[in-house]
Amino acid sequence: MPVTGINHINIRTTDVARSAQFYVEVFDFEFRQSPGAMGFQRNWLYDASGHPVIHLRVLEAGPDSGPIDHIALDCKGKAEILARLRARDIEVNVVENLQPGVTQVILKDPHGLTLELNFRGE
Repeated sequence: MPVTGINHINIRTTDVARSAQFYVEVFDFEFRQSPGAMGFQRNWLYDASGHPVIHLRVLEAGPDSGPIDHIALDCKGKAEILARLRARDIEVNVVENLQPGVTQVILKDPHGLTLELNFRGE
């Protein structure tokens, strides 16, 4: 199930491993870690074309930078992703034809972040 569009998203998390596992298992992302600037580790999830899409940053103490309402991803392989989500007992809301020819699958990641998956012509 390749994701076909977005630049990247920075997600603050208290559990990098749990977040990475979710995105790898459900969406086939590749998780890569590398040393970062000023002693911070870089935690990236790469899509099927090798583009860094999601940057997982360890939640830091201090004022919140604000909530992320949702992340919308253009996707392919609706049947496969729905099967993966249901196999993991992940609750989904499927909205058909909100836009002509587009199915949206709405779900939450392990930290409560809303994901909107857009499938065109499937």
